[in-house]
Amino acid sequence: MKTFSAIALAMTMAFAAQACTSAPPAAEAQVAQTQPTPKIVIYHAEGRRSERVVWLCEELGLPYELKFRRGDVAGSFEDIFAVNPGMRVAPTVFYNDELLVESGAILEVILDRNGNGRLVPPVNSADYGLHLKFMHFAEGTLASDVIADYRVARATDGKAPRGEKETDGQRAMRFAEDHLAKYPWFGGSEFTAADIMMVFPISYAIRMNVADPAKYPRIAAWQQKVEARPAFKRMLAIARPDGRVAPPPSLTLP
Repeated sequence: MKTFSAIALAMTMAFAAQACTSAPPAAEAQVAQTQPTPKIVIYHAEGRRSERVVWLCEELGLPYELKFRRGDVAGSFEDIFAVNPGMRVAPTVFYNDELLVESGAILEVILDRNGNGRLVPPVNSADYGLHLKFMHFAEGTLASDVIADYRVARATDGKAPRGEKETDGQRAMRFAEDHLAKYPWFGGSEFTAADIMMVFPISYAIRMNVADPAKYPRIAAWQQKVEARPAFKRMLAIARPDGRVAPPPSLTLP
């Protein structure tokens, strides 16, 4: 009995080891199980973060339906409220029957299900951590800091912060600038969805005069590269056909 038990135990352990080594990594399994082309409906407002979802779909060649009232941001938000009264935000996206909000989360859902490994570095690569960091840094740090800087300035004298001491938003911009001294893209060696995420807060910081573009030459060069992408140009033509609609006032330069 002892001999039989030992043999059975050895066979069980060998089988378990073989099963473990032959199982694909989770990320590879996700790619292998890419879902059929979904029905994507994007509720959009011009100049808002919903542009990210349009841009991603253009990069991936995924069909989508875009809903917004051209030149009428308030009207676009009325339409969003009608389908998503609990959270009137752009983007509001229907992925088949799923209601999705938060642009970063929406991008990750689409990439995980329909990206076929595109615009995301391999999980075990050195670039993956960079990509994921800036996917979340874009909103979690940069956008929140530059928008806070803008609101503080508007609530006081309305002047652009240009003192020797960096604001939180300017410090976040410096962090992004320093990254681009080492890598060509925010996702590392290649363009990824992290670059799509970073465009909005960087453009906001420059356009609203929260940050001085002369201090961030690497960011300026990166902006030229991303804005030259055909998918970005298609997004602008589709999602912002008349330019920015009713933009907030920029801070006054000293």
